[in-house]
Amino acid sequence: MRRVFRAGFPVEFARSKIYRPRMRALWILCGLMVSLGPAVAAGPVSGRVLKLLPLLLDQQGRDSTTPSLFERDAYQLYLQEHPKQIAAVRFEVQWKAVEAPDEKLRLRVEVRGIGPDGSPSLKTFESPVIAGWFSRWTRFNLGGDAYRKFGSVVAWRATLWDGDQLLGEQKSFLW
Repeated sequence: MRRVFRAGFPVEFARSKIYRPRMRALWILCGLMVSLGPAVAAGPVSGRVLKLLPLLLDQQGRDSTTPSLFERDAYQLYLQEHPKQIAAVRFEVQWKAVEAPDEKLRLRVEVRGIGPDGSPSLKTFESPVIAGWFSRWTRFNLGGDAYRKFGSVVAWRATLWDGDQLLGEQKSFLW
């Protein structure tokens, strides 16, 4: 195969001898993944809680002043040092569960704290979630009067449930 470009220089493209076997193997692999996908998804539900980020929010609802993760951590430290500027706490939970038929998944976040008068406080958030192939994020907010009555957060635990079966858990050191 020979092609000539405007400058008049001939360029030849050689046919690759390994192109066809590699493409055939790729198509076979894709076909196997598509055909075995429903068989894998039909198994028991498996899931886990990957991460929980408790983020302090200021009066404007911001957890950071810029998109930088370094700046977010610095601003979180600033808010911890200046508790009067804290208006709410947001719990961001990253979780993952593989799809299965008839699933009833719930994500639960339990938070322990110390109220303004020194009494212990407990708050539970719960939300139904839908499984997928990739990890997902779910947010829970504790703000306004509920935050002022709750006080400061001491410990937390996030759990992922399928009915009555515990699939995954992530908890703080003090839980």
